Amino acid sequence: MPTGLMLKGRSTRPKGSATGSRSTTSKIRNKRLRRKKRVKYYSRSASHRACNMTPSQRTPAPDRENQSRPTTDSLAYSLARYSEIPRSLKFPLNQPDRWENWRAEARSKLSQLIGLPQELHEHRTALESEFGPAVVRSGYVRQFVRFETRTGCEAVGWLLIPEKIDGPRPAMICLPGHGRGIDEITGIDEKGLDNESAQSYQHNFALQCVLQGYVTLALEMIGFGHRRDPAARKRGSGASSCMPAAGAALMLGESMVGWRVWDTVRAIDFLTGLSDVDSSRIGLMGISGGGTVSLYAAALDDRVAFAMLSCSYCTFRDSIYAVSHCIDNYVPGILKWLEVADLAALIAPRLLFCEAGAADDIFPEPGVREAFDEAHRSYEAMKAGGNLGLHVFQAGHVFDGRQAFPWIAQRLSSN
Repeated sequence: MPTGLMLKGRSTRPKGSATGSRSTTSKIRNKRLRRKKRVKYYSRSASHRACNMTPSQRTPAPDRENQSRPTTDSLAYSLARYSEIPRSLKFPLNQPDRWENWRAEARSKLSQLIGLPQELHEHRTALESEFGPAVVRSGYVRQFVRFETRTGCEAVGWLLIPEKIDGPRPAMICLPGHGRGIDEITGIDEKGLDNESAQSYQHNFALQCVLQGYVTLALEMIGFGHRRDPAARKRGSGASSCMPAAGAALMLGESMVGWRVWDTVRAIDFLTGLSDVDSSRIGLMGISGGGTVSLYAAALDDRVAFAMLSCSYCTFRDSIYAVSHCIDNYVPGILKWLEVADLAALIAPRLLFCEAGAADDIFPEPGVREAFDEAHRSYEAMKAGGNLGLHVFQAGHVFDGRQAFPWIAQRLSSN
């Protein structure tokens, strides 16, 4: 129990003092003292749980101009600071003559912020890909693949190929959220056995992709599943090594977002080399942290023809900035330049579909709708309003896909 939160109910009466009714009174007083301290302790616990509350449940930011004294509320202080941010690279909605230059400048700044130096793009390492044995499943073939993304760093994934394939097909790179990694989205249980009926909040969405005809690469993000450190492996199959890895990235002047985005860029390189893939129709699909990486990668790489973000698209202000999240989501300094809707504008006019759970308390619906509405204005300005979609479903932080899959399929078939 934390030091100082509870006090032992010892009597302060000196030894040898009279007992009887006064002793009874002392005992009652001590019981009340213990009860009072417990209340304080549980109140502290409730405050700790508030780290996961939505912004609407928290104390709103004060009006700093009329504030008579500094605040002790860390959230109120943070939100007040947010209101002062210049957002220097906001999409110039009503200045179409600036769009091209804005896109180049925003991408350059975004690459810098997430820690992707230009040298990486100019001097890519050879992929040196390796393919494991093919495992025939009902409706698809699965292989474990490896490829080098940068010097000393290897990515892995499950490559799922539709069983009946008669030419190059659209491809989907699937990026999982926190959990067991790629096994959790491809129907593989904690023992490494095929168990397609096993469900989690991610609903085997990579498996859904291949069964709908996509050449699918379930890409393991660094810190998850097959790409964890030994300490995380000891903690169990669902434990990640986002910390300390994300902290290490920050200390190097980079970010976990940048590391994962670059792996995704190299995964696109990998897929373009496969004869079964139509390289003009490569998409990204991710939930939670995987959706975050999908957003950044699609914003930076025009080869992404379409992207689907599940339970991850929301204003920074209402989610990453104001709610307790894993450190792997954070990009130092980004708010001085861009908000989430600006990243969506970097994707426009390409296809982008977002879904959100109405009861998702870490990507709350008001922030989702605000970010979507702003992005929709950008798409409309580019005369591509039909290329942006949103589905808010009645659930929490889970993958849904009921509207996303037909929405994407219909637009791919008409292009």
